[in-house]
Amino acid sequence: MRGDPSRFDTSESNDCKMAENGHENMDSVDDSLQDIDDCDVGNPNDEDFYDDLPDSVIVTNIADSVFLDPDTQKQFEEVFRYFDESVTFNFLKSFRRVRVNFSHPEFAVKAKLSLHEMEVCGTCIKCYMAQPRDKSRDKTDPHLQLPALTKQFLISPPASPPVGWEPVTESEPIINYDLLAAMASLTPGEAHELHKQTESQPAIIVHICENKEASDLYGDKRPKLPQTRCPERKT
Repeated sequence: MRGDPSRFDTSESNDCKMAENGHENMDSVDDSLQDIDDCDVGNPNDEDFYDDLPDSVIVTNIADSVFLDPDTQKQFEEVFRYFDESVTFNFLKSFRRVRVNFSHPEFAVKAKLSLHEMEVCGTCIKCYMAQPRDKSRDKTDPHLQLPALTKQFLISPPASPPVGWEPVTESEPIINYDLLAAMASLTPGEAHELHKQTESQPAIIVHICENKEASDLYGDKRPKLPQTRCPERKT
């Protein structure tokens, strides 16, 4: 814990603790913050204890003067700097909220327990713990990874791939070599039986035409379409 807690007043008013500049009731301020210092919230060096704890606090019901007046904003920041001198702030004016980011979850827990429902800059603020940070994502690249440098037939990804999307490998194209060999063996001018005749089914025979026969059958010249005569122009 850092800073001078004697700058804030926590006298009771409308069921809300107070934290304003002044020099009265300083003993009650020290006692209130000393209770937070003495509480057992874990060992700061025990990282396993803080794995599931966030290092940020969301403060709601902020006075408008905190967003408009630089002096009032500085006074608001000093209340939280008592717990951590390296604290940072994200002021969300449209929501009348402030996100307070501490250097360690222990400071966030103590600030939440101490300042919840305390009157700061004329309003009774509410303090809530932010969403815990997923440390498993810190060690991985959040971007979509390229596929391995191998010949793949991948289905195109969507325009905006959702979280956890993985490329799906499409089945390789099927090449029927038997069919290709059968087609290559078809000789023009000969009949090829594809299906033998049975008692219930007829035979299927394919006759491959030669180019010369096709030319003699249809002819090389195509019929010409007569041109429509234009109407005579009147002079």
